[in-house]
Amino acid sequence: MVKSARARRMDKHHKRNKAVGGLNLVSLMDIFTILVFFLLVSSSEVQTLPNAKDLALPESIAETKPEETVVVMIGKTDILVQGSPVATIADVLATKGNDIPALREALLSQSDRVLRRTAKDDIAGREVTIMGDKEIPYRLLKKVMATCTASDYGQISLAVLQKSSDKLDDLQASL
Repeated sequence: MVKSARARRMDKHHKRNKAVGGLNLVSLMDIFTILVFFLLVSSSEVQTLPNAKDLALPESIAETKPEETVVVMIGKTDILVQGSPVATIADVLATKGNDIPALREALLSQSDRVLRRTAKDDIAGREVTIMGDKEIPYRLLKKVMATCTASDYGQISLAVLQKSSDKLDDLQASL
């Protein structure tokens, strides 16, 4: 049976449209590569403080996020700067005065390594973050803060857990 030109053209058209469409893997790989690079770049802006499981941080409703700073951690038995122990709490509480010499030396050595170039020259721009349990004595916190100030750190931040403003509204309503 001889087919007309129109019938042959329609058969060819139906065969062409009947084929299953394939994925273009090159374009798909390009999209995934761009996505991976975007996630890598955007994840570098996140700052995490050292994980201290034995510390119960106080809560705050502050909205500003912390910047990269020197971290002083006051544990149960030791005071640590950037994760390395510098003094024991018992020795610090036994000394008179507000200066902790070992902490001061550690902070001065960290100012060159951790802080940005602009903060090295500007004392008011140097920042230290203190992480301490909410149950530490005030006199110990006062000594640590005074030593940070004596070590040419102009800004002292206390690490806290952020609590929602709903709790603040409940607290104000109860007052």
